[in-house]
Amino acid sequence: MSEPRWLNEEEAQLWLEFREFLWGFPRAMDRQLIRDAGMSAGEYAVLAAVSEAAPEALRSGDLAATLQWERSRVSHLLRRMEAKGLIERCASSSDGRGQDIKLSDAGWKTIRSAAPDHVSFVRETLFDPLSAAEQEKFGVLLAKIRSAAVDRNLW
Repeated sequence: MSEPRWLNEEEAQLWLEFREFLWGFPRAMDRQLIRDAGMSAGEYAVLAAVSEAAPEALRSGDLAATLQWERSRVSHLLRRMEAKGLIERCASSSDGRGQDIKLSDAGWKTIRSAAPDHVSFVRETLFDPLSAAEQEKFGVLLAKIRSAAVDRNLW
């Protein structure tokens, strides 16, 4: 077994900064959505994905694939969101085995109300601090990192 390729000091600092970003940004996004819209980032992600599929319903399995979440996570969240009156579920019109997900009137009202503050959060925290050139480079770098994880069958 070969010796691990340990991180040098600069790599270790970059890793710590990246790790803090990975853990901190989702918490910040959750706090913004809870404060401004009374919902979690997961609920917002579901409402946004289903709203983008409108006027068609979105199958729950397709929603899980779109969000890259486990089906059980989606199922639990959909159950809670249905209880809150944000979504409606019914047997799939295409095969009857799956579930079609649609936004209720309350779900539409909620996503339309939450979107302006959320896009402001994204713009102010992710885009405004970077120049156009930095944004482009950031996109390239993120794609390379994701590709490395995909290549290792970890994504």
